[in-house]
Amino acid sequence: MDMSQRTETRITRKFAQLKAAGRGGLGAFITAGDPDFETGLEILMGLADAGADMIEFGIPFSDPMADGPAVQASSLRALKNGMTLKKTLDMVRAFRQRDDETPMVLMGYFNPIYIYGVEAFLVDAKAAGVDGLIMVDLPPEEENELCIPALAAGINFIYLTAPTTDAARLPKVVEKASGFVYFVSITGITGTRSATSADIAPHIERIRKFTDLPIAVGFGIKTPENAADMVKIGDAAVVGSALVQVITDNLDGENRARPGLAAKVHQLVSELAAGVRSVAKRPTKEVV
Repeated sequence: MDMSQRTETRITRKFAQLKAAGRGGLGAFITAGDPDFETGLEILMGLADAGADMIEFGIPFSDPMADGPAVQASSLRALKNGMTLKKTLDMVRAFRQRDDETPMVLMGYFNPIYIYGVEAFLVDAKAAGVDGLIMVDLPPEEENELCIPALAAGINFIYLTAPTTDAARLPKVVEKASGFVYFVSITGITGTRSATSADIAPHIERIRKFTDLPIAVGFGIKTPENAADMVKIGDAAVVGSALVQVITDNLDGENRARPGLAAKVHQLVSELAAGVRSVAKRPTKEVV
């Protein structure tokens, strides 16, 4: 692993803090600008206070192929209300004015970044306060498109692994990964069935043979109990569709936010965080 993958970022600091504290982390995913810019910003601003250790911020895209119905709908709502990649970075910039510690990872698809221009995007993303990128449709074979430039810019590039990622492919997947590895706990799209710690344990053990990066577990985690179960084995649990569903459930007939929507999202984050924090792990003073 080269030094660009070992550069200290908010992500590496956060996982070191979690390890020292002897607990797993909670990642919260929302789509930028869902259901509208103002409400989306209100939700974003309260996630860390509610207990999120890391924020995954979805870049709205018209064809989010890896996402289930809830996240797909959130992306379309945001786009319909005028959300763009530039406005997504504006939201990150606004968040950084009040929180300079919580890691922010942009998650999405390469097309909006390609249109923006990779070099310009990385300059603007770094300046806004983005710490990492997860690009669902960029495999390691296309690392020169964004992964390598991102690492050079000091932005972590996080790769997805799945139960179907075998031992022959894992070394290639994690070779240029940085920040953490994202383990997709189920096969299929987001927001569907849930896995258990017993289901994921063999896969996590296999990944650890090829990398010492922290492992975050996502897809299908809906409840505090699910989240707690995942951090028994993984280093963090990432919840997305369940939070997006709270947004969906608190819209009127014209997809406008009902009063108290953001508070309800924050309430679920607090409950998830309590679940994650209920699991004690062995504390260590090692630094990632």
